[in-house]
Amino acid sequence: MFKLTSLNLNGIRSAASKGLQDWVAQSMPDCICVQELKAQAADLSGRFEAIAEHKGYFHFAQKKGYSGVGIYTRHEPSDVIVGYGSTEFDAEGRYVELRFDRPGRRHSPKLSIISCYFPSGASGEERQAAKFRFLAELYPRLLALQRCGGDAREFVLCGDINIAHQEIDLKNYKGNRKNSGFLPEERAWMTALLQSAGTAHEAAQALEQESSSPASGGGNMLDVYRQLHPQTTGEAYTWWSNRGQAYAKNVGWRLDYHLATPAIGATARSAAIHKAQRFSDHAPLTIDYDWTL
Repeated sequence: MFKLTSLNLNGIRSAASKGLQDWVAQSMPDCICVQELKAQAADLSGRFEAIAEHKGYFHFAQKKGYSGVGIYTRHEPSDVIVGYGSTEFDAEGRYVELRFDRPGRRHSPKLSIISCYFPSGASGEERQAAKFRFLAELYPRLLALQRCGGDAREFVLCGDINIAHQEIDLKNYKGNRKNSGFLPEERAWMTALLQSAGTAHEAAQALEQESSSPASGGGNMLDVYRQLHPQTTGEAYTWWSNRGQAYAKNVGWRLDYHLATPAIGATARSAAIHKAQRFSDHAPLTIDYDWTL
C-alpha cells in the first residue's frame, strides 16, 4: 500500500509545537503533502528539512511568513518540479511536484505526487479575482500533465483547494452561496475538472463570467475521498473556523482533497481524516492506495 497524507499546517513551527513530528513518526505515511509552511528555507534549516526520516522538498513564497508548500517523503524522487510556470503565482509558493518515474513499474511508469495550495478569496474582491486567475492557469496545466511527454502520467494532487464542491461539503451551505469557497464559479471549476467526458459546457459558461474558463472537455480526474465516501457530511469536514465554537460544533468545510488521475485514483482503498489531535485549523487527510512506488 502507498499511504499518502495531505495537511495544511497553518505554519510549520506552530504545527510542530503541537506534536506534528511525533504523529508523522507514528502514522508513517509514504509521503505527506503540506501547505502553508509560513516559513523560508532559513527557518527550516536544522529543524524541518526532514521529519521522522521523511526528507522534505519545498516551494517557498517570496513573501516572508506567507503560503509555501512541501512534500516529505520516505522515497527518493526521480525529479523535483518547483512551481508550475506561473508568472504570478510561483512567487507565492503554491506548487511542488515530486516525480517517481520507474520504467519497469507494472501500474504506470510515470507517477507524480503534487502538493498545492489554492489561493483564498475570502479577504476581498482583489484576492477572489486572483483565485480565478489561478484556477484558469492550473486547469490546462493539469490536463497537460496527464499526457506529459506524450505518455500517460498518473498523479495525485493533494492540497488545500479552498473550494467546497457540493452542498454536503460544508455545514452551512445555504448561507455561503455568495461566499468565497462556495461560489458557483468555483464549484463549476471543480465539476469541470472531475468531468470525464463531454464539453463541460455549464462549467465553462460559469467560468467565462470571470475570464477563467477551462479548456473544453472534462479534466477526467477523481475526487478520491468522494469516490470512497460519496454521501458523508460532517465526517468529511477538514477545516473549521477559529471563530466561535466551530470545531466543537463541527461547523466545518471540506477544503482538503486528493485529486487523482483515474488509474491511481481507482486503487484507493481507505480514507481517514485525523481529528483526535489538532495541528492546525485543518485536519490531515490520509488515503491508502493499492500502488507501489
